[in-house]
Amino acid sequence: MAESQQLRVQEAVDTMVKGLERENIRKMQSTMFRCSASCCEDTQASMQQVHQCIERCHAPLAQAQALVTSELEKFQDRLARCTMHCNDKAKDLIDAGSKEQQVKRQLESCVTKCVDDHMHLIPTMTKKMKDSLASIAK
Repeated sequence: MAESQQLRVQEAVDTMVKGLERENIRKMQSTMFRCSASCCEDTQASMQQVHQCIERCHAPLAQAQALVTSELEKFQDRLARCTMHCNDKAKDLIDAGSKEQQVKRQLESCVTKCVDDHMHLIPTMTKKMKDSLASIAK
């Protein structure tokens, strides 16, 4: 993928992840730490009970992190498939005898379209993740 296009996607995804972390994940971390601390304050609980209590406190955050990771992986996979399709088309054109400059332009155009299409998916993906994170946090 062209460097400038890769940078565009990376910046958009970074901005989305930072927003999710600030608005959703951080609150979940705070809740998890307070919950874990209260587990440790139970002087009547056994070591195993405290450990299980802490694990229950950690579960929503782990679920949230897994959700974000999974969504980002799916997004990256889709973008990679799109750019691979562009590469395949470029290879076919070269094999058919097209001029290198023409193939390069078509490849860049194809990759740019992939990036544009996937940039449009980011707001929907963000909303889906925020909704899922909100339901996990309840």
